Amino acid sequence: MKILVACEFSGIVRDAFRKHGHDAWSCDILPTEADPTYHIQGDVLEILDDGWDMMIAHPPCTDLCISGARWFSEKIADGRQQAAINFFKMFTALNCPRIVIENPVGIMSTHYRKPDQIIQPWQFGHPETKKTCLWLKNLPKLVPTNIIEPQYIIGKDGKKYSPVHYCSQWKDNEIRWKIRSRTYTGMADAMAEQWGGPS
Repeated sequence: MKILVACEFSGIVRDAFRKHGHDAWSCDILPTEADPTYHIQGDVLEILDDGWDMMIAHPPCTDLCISGARWFSEKIADGRQQAAINFFKMFTALNCPRIVIENPVGIMSTHYRKPDQIIQPWQFGHPETKKTCLWLKNLPKLVPTNIIEPQYIIGKDGKKYSPVHYCSQWKDNEIRWKIRSRTYTGMADAMAEQWGGPS
């Protein structure tokens, strides 16, 4: 299959599908952290109609996810939230046989519809907790592959944090958001195995 992983700079999902023999490409305005051979650095809007058999989209969640709710009034007022909603919904209307849209828990459950599935890294061999919503078109729900016990870090405030969320304590915003946005390899492998099938 010819697969586009939209808004992915890590190459993690793309490479999982390539290992299964698919013609998978990532696209992001950022350079990739992986092999640049199969990465399109640029505006994804310019390649959406290039005959993809499957699209896995990771639209930016900064203005959509519940963790940023305290800034919603500001983002509504200046138009950022509506722009993010429009970008997300654009993927739902594409003429592509199979589509997955991934995002954290946020406002798209009410502005679009409830997700078909919510998955966690600990269902796929990673100890973190990070609810990930999936909106699916012509694809089955993912089946957990390696359920393990979630692990937590106790912060200075005495609260429990998932390791990926505890990184929000870091001062370097660039590193923090990149770590939190990457797809876990166990989840990516499950996508490739269960949605990819034979190439």
